[in-house]
Amino acid sequence: MPRSVNHVASRARRKRILEFAKGYWGRRKNVWTVAKNAVEKAWGYAYRDRKTKKRNFRALWIQRINAATRMEGLSYSKFMSLYHNSGMELNRKVLADLAMNHPEAFKAVVDYAKANGAKVTVAAKPAAKAAPKAPKKEAAVAAAEAPVVAEVETATEETSTENDSAE
Repeated sequence: MPRSVNHVASRARRKRILEFAKGYWGRRKNVWTVAKNAVEKAWGYAYRDRKTKKRNFRALWIQRINAATRMEGLSYSKFMSLYHNSGMELNRKVLADLAMNHPEAFKAVVDYAKANGAKVTVAAKPAAKAAPKAPKKEAAVAAAEAPVVAEVETATEETSTENDSAE
């Protein structure tokens, strides 16, 4: 019985790798072994850099928040401590966006954190580890987010009216 090699499948596999290598320079785009190595290396870089991208964006958000809080007379770490103690729950991405695009709303957040974050005092660590955690302050979060939401809504309305008048 003759040997079966399924050349159709192996050719399709090679063709698929060469499709991924389109746009590469020199033999990397049309020689099977070189293209295979180049594509596998590229996939490794892509996997690694998807993680690095998240890290870089978090660092950027922290830098933007730090710059905005320094203009309000606080450091980043002090602001974040007051912010978390005040019970607000916006993430760094949203805070950085507010700091860059809506400085009035960010100032309202900083003022709320200054007013309400210092009220919570950190007591000495209890001896028992099974101490219940304090409940979340939904009312404080709602009160703090009300001026921020109103500020963001007015900003979006202003931009939408500007876009409507431009057309």
